[in-house]
Amino acid sequence: MDLFSDSFRDLGNLLPQDGTVHYHGPVVPAQTADRCMQSLQREIAWQQDQVVMFGKRIVTARKVAWYGDAPFRYTYSRVTRTARPWTDTLRELRALVQDAAGERFDACLLNFYRDGSQGMGWHSDGERDLVPGGAIASVSLGAARRFTFRHRSSRETVSLELEHGSLLVMRGETQRHWQHRLPPTRGVSTPRINLTFRQMAAGARVT
Repeated sequence: MDLFSDSFRDLGNLLPQDGTVHYHGPVVPAQTADRCMQSLQREIAWQQDQVVMFGKRIVTARKVAWYGDAPFRYTYSRVTRTARPWTDTLRELRALVQDAAGERFDACLLNFYRDGSQGMGWHSDGERDLVPGGAIASVSLGAARRFTFRHRSSRETVSLELEHGSLLVMRGETQRHWQHRLPPTRGVSTPRINLTFRQMAAGARVT
């Protein structure tokens, strides 16, 4: 199912079953989104992402960063990261997201895609370092890109375009029953930054 018109914003939950996803559209004012996009490219401690597959460590083209209220540990793709302190820009965006989503967030994973040739494969965000069933708020800055959900059992898909300054919130059983991906997109020559604000489990704090 493709949701590429404005009308889908009135549908409520975008998923037909086994999870809850709401797309709020642009919640960051355009000028603020432009400024934050520029600031994040400069001030974030970007690193090449790494994954471990079949016992081998692979460095991806996509860049990532991990920030939070405390030096939280976060392990995904068998690589563990420790959160850096918030920047002023991240605090500003978190405040906007919390108001729009009605949730509190204490950490943020950022992804930087240079252009449409870079994406992310099928995965879910159900790591044990996160609050089980907790909300995950995804903010998109820069190039608009297609985003797709796929049900683990039925293989049904739901796709939409994530706009500059937009907010998508995943809750409940979504990560258990659905995967999602950002496929490569031909013709996109400008960068995109995705910020996923998260709720960390108590055991994730480094002591």
